[in-house]
Amino acid sequence: MNTRALASAALAGLVILGATGCQAITSQATTIKYSASDGVNVPDAEGAPVEIRNAVIIADEDGDQGNLAAALVNRTDSAATLTLEWGDESETVRIPAESVVSLGTEETEPLLLDAIDSPAGSTLPVYFQSGDAEGVLTEVPVLDGCLEQFADLVPGGGASDCEKEAPAEHGEEGH
Repeated sequence: MNTRALASAALAGLVILGATGCQAITSQATTIKYSASDGVNVPDAEGAPVEIRNAVIIADEDGDQGNLAAALVNRTDSAATLTLEWGDESETVRIPAESVVSLGTEETEPLLLDAIDSPAGSTLPVYFQSGDAEGVLTEVPVLDGCLEQFADLVPGGGASDCEKEAPAEHGEEGH
């Protein structure tokens, strides 16, 4: 075989290996689980029938009450109950078998949480427990209704004071 052809083939092999070899040692970003929105995905408890996705609390102006918006997923063939605990308060939600309950949508009202004592911009530690599994404590973000997608979720329908002063235009202050 011609030495020149062998050198060309070896060089082509090195170029291909150099261009694609990084994928052999680098993790794929699409395999990393993350919360793609303003809410948080609650870590799955081993054996828990209910998964909690994109949980977020929309608080009233005082941070006294908040509406929980989240997707509650039950992949089992029987109905399940999810218990939420925060502070000295608790609530339960029943999720039908093999279904998703989306709290805070046109189809399903959000879950009102009383006595959250958490203003917008903070987090509320909420303990989620379903089935016989041990529960999971998760810091759930607390937002207000200033973002358009959350405006209808403010408890009591009260609009938050979202008006911010617009920055002064250049030249108005003599600069």
